[in-house]
Amino acid sequence: MEIAIIIPAYNEELTISRVIKEFYSELPEASIYVIDNNSKDKTKELALKTYDETHCKGKLLSEYKQGKAFAMRRAFMEIEADIYVMVDADCTYPANEIKKIIEPIIQAEADMVVGDRITGGHYFQENKRRFHSFGNRLVKKIINSLFKANIKDVMSGYRAFSKRFVKNLPILTSGFELETEITLHALDNNFRIVEIPIEYKDRIEGSFSKLNTFSDGFKVIKRIISIFRDFKPYAFFTLLAILNFIAGIAVGLPVIIEFIKTRYITKTPSAILATGFMIFGVVLYAISLILNTIVRHFKADYEIKLLNFNQHDKNK
Repeated sequence: MEIAIIIPAYNEELTISRVIKEFYSELPEASIYVIDNNSKDKTKELALKTYDETHCKGKLLSEYKQGKAFAMRRAFMEIEADIYVMVDADCTYPANEIKKIIEPIIQAEADMVVGDRITGGHYFQENKRRFHSFGNRLVKKIINSLFKANIKDVMSGYRAFSKRFVKNLPILTSGFELETEITLHALDNNFRIVEIPIEYKDRIEGSFSKLNTFSDGFKVIKRIISIFRDFKPYAFFTLLAILNFIAGIAVGLPVIIEFIKTRYITKTPSAILATGFMIFGVVLYAISLILNTIVRHFKADYEIKLLNFNQHDKNK
């Protein structure tokens, strides 16, 4: 069984050698791939040196489009394996947990296994970025509410995937909202998800996060809204339709009351605006019905694609 450990890296010269060595020590039979994403320090040189020192399987790949998602997309497209492990290059995730992480995939009990930093309480103890922690909680609540799920760690960067999951995963984002997109994809398409509690450590001294709490947090929220729109169109556009109906009633009610009392309409702009809100609400509800039908057909096509992939994989 071929196992690929994928390490996207950008300016991680302080930790990249240690990460490669630790994962090689824990799982020497695995192939380790470092995806260098335009590092300006010695990440690339140190990774190549570590490959020579350890003689581990795998190689260094370069992705010139900036962003973690582009790096992982390149890896998933080029690397052939039975099990894929994604882990950050910052030495925050424990290599000694990797056998627990991949075990549900080996036993065919999961399509995605998430290294859960939250359950043990280690993440909030170690993570010094309090606003970032708050953002994680908020995103988790939104996703669990949206999909009626109970995912504990939506944004963990330590995951294992089955080949079936990876080869049918569309990566549409570009940056660190990747983990959120993967989680949403798994939930929306009913893939089997298992979470394994792990110990998490904050970055070592001198190593800096590439995350921007505000801009990346905004991107994640924006992505959730787009997922809500794309995969839950009936609920999304029906909600917009209801808001338009409420606005139409609020603006139009004084006009109606005036007409009942006087048989005249003097608030013509309000009447026109209220009519516009009501018409737009009807249009939005019609859109929700149309898109809901389209999404249902898309889901059916995706299920057939998965069945065909499974059959093709068995026939190999």
